[in-house]
Amino acid sequence: MSMPDFDMVLFGGTGDLARRKLLPALFDAHRAGLLHPGARILATGSHALTTEDYLASLQDSMSWCIEKGTPEAWSSFLARILYVQADAREPAHFDALAQQVLSRAPEVVVCYLATAPHLFVPICEQLARTGLNHPNVRIVLEKPLGHDLESSEAINASVARFFAEDQIYRIDHYLGKESVQNLMAIRFGNALFEPLWRREWVQDVQITISEELGVEKRGDFYDRTGALRDMVQNHLLQLLCMVAMEPPSSLSEDAIRDEKIKILKALKPITPQDVADKTVRGQYRAGAVGGKAVPGYLEEEGIAPDSRTETFVAIKAEIANWRWAGVPFYLRTGKRMQSRVAEIVIHFRDVPHAIFPRPLAQSPQNRLVIRLQPEESIRLHFLVKQPGDTVALTTTSLDLDFANSFKVRRAGAYERLLLDVIRGRLGLFVRRDEQAQAWRWVEPILDTWAESAAPPKAYTAGTWGPAASTALLSRDDALWHEEV
Repeated sequence: MSMPDFDMVLFGGTGDLARRKLLPALFDAHRAGLLHPGARILATGSHALTTEDYLASLQDSMSWCIEKGTPEAWSSFLARILYVQADAREPAHFDALAQQVLSRAPEVVVCYLATAPHLFVPICEQLARTGLNHPNVRIVLEKPLGHDLESSEAINASVARFFAEDQIYRIDHYLGKESVQNLMAIRFGNALFEPLWRREWVQDVQITISEELGVEKRGDFYDRTGALRDMVQNHLLQLLCMVAMEPPSSLSEDAIRDEKIKILKALKPITPQDVADKTVRGQYRAGAVGGKAVPGYLEEEGIAPDSRTETFVAIKAEIANWRWAGVPFYLRTGKRMQSRVAEIVIHFRDVPHAIFPRPLAQSPQNRLVIRLQPEESIRLHFLVKQPGDTVALTTTSLDLDFANSFKVRRAGAYERLLLDVIRGRLGLFVRRDEQAQAWRWVEPILDTWAESAAPPKAYTAGTWGPAASTALLSRDDALWHEEV
């Protein structure tokens, strides 16, 4: 499919997300020759800057990115970029923006809202007023989309006044990762795994997203958000859906998203009575990460000294359907953890009758580990006979390392998703009903924590979280993957 001519309007073009993720992703696509020759990037901000001023600032803040290409590639990429002042409170700014876009009449207009959520509605109102909501306009909404179900639905309802559902792209960058795409290929492209992908052969599923970083310069935002809203309601539940959903009838966007919403609706509710037994919330204290001392959460800039905001969450989730009944799905995310890891681990059950001496490890020896970061890979662990005069077994693995196995350029998550928006592919984006259902599931946990007098459980920075997280699994005779 050839790439259409487009204008991409980056609201929040002077912000951190645009400089760290969006513009580097577009630069990678540009270097690979994937963008239409006439395509433009219109970066917006509330400050009165010239395009020359803006481009000069990119030269400083994106030096790490520039080094990946040639001076000629960077220069030709900058030629695509135009800075336009666009303050959501100033209608005249949007009149000028619309004139810039409509006078050129590109095939597709992408409006990426990399701004605070409270600006989504006023920006959409101005886009509609100036005619930038015609059918070829697509709008990308970044998380967090609201603070709870009510605020999320209010934003969605307001945006829906100006844009049809098939124009709205709610982005979750984890769905753009190569290894997540390969999870679908492994499941639905091979006969090998499907017979085993069910309660009879899966003992448990673990999904972990851990970070070494703290709140950095986002203290005020993070203290109002917390790990459950920031990571579980979106990233972790989306990954759970990708693991657990039934085979879709096709790769069409609605076929895939119809199966994901079925899983979200089948999640067993965690009632206020369940919260103590099925969830763990933690907050990091001072410690060391990577050999360097780091402060505790309460000492971070922008954090209230009596804050009870969680920086760690572990949850035991269960799916009430025929395929997964009785199989625990353990979800975990945290800041200031021992290492930066995002992975999905499927533990398969042991054979029903063991005739070989077993290794001493408690965890199931047959497991599929899908690593999302820092490197993307898929590893299947299984048992083989130890070499020599013995009948004992040992664990080995089959590895699919994408970088070594495929000597081709691999698109990053944001690059893949941005190209999908330009092409009009909705399959890797979150539908409104998915988002609402995810909020319905996490809200009882949020409410119970808010009403509880108990503070989050402390854990030392540079560890794998509170001891209660290990206890959550030990009650089921299970271990987190890194503890095996």
